[in-house]
Amino acid sequence: MSYDSYYYNDYDAATFGGFLLLIIIASLVLGLIAYVISALIYFMASKTNGFGDMAYIAWIPLINVYSLFLLTADGVDNETVRAAALKNTLIYAGLIIVSFIPFLGIIASLGAAGFILYFSYRLFYRWTGEAGKAVLYIILTLLTGGIFFMIYGLMRMNRPFVA
Repeated sequence: MSYDSYYYNDYDAATFGGFLLLIIIASLVLGLIAYVISALIYFMASKTNGFGDMAYIAWIPLINVYSLFLLTADGVDNETVRAAALKNTLIYAGLIIVSFIPFLGIIASLGAAGFILYFSYRLFYRWTGEAGKAVLYIILTLLTGGIFFMIYGLMRMNRPFVA
């Protein structure tokens, strides 16, 4: 038996565990920062565009998606806009619940991601008033991992919608 080859020691496991812990902590910190920035964007955009009474929902985890749907809902009056936002929130919640079912969950997860992508497009459209810019901004958001949405949202959150 030759002992010249590489052997396993406890320092390798400790190093791997340290890197894994560092990655987990960094991910949690970045996730918290992203959550606070997106909640701020939805909160201020809701207050600016006439939904000040429901703006606080942007700060409640898991329910804050209602703010996105409220900002992008179609309707002629306040009640129809809120009803459309509630309907979209329930559809999204249903997709998220179904996503925990094996096999069917993959399709539901893709549907939920597409749902959020579409309503993010609508939010960009309401901010810019141009479909081409909204598509470009969605592509930039996907390419930058959401950083473009945060920067653009922080710039536009205090201005009323164009479209």
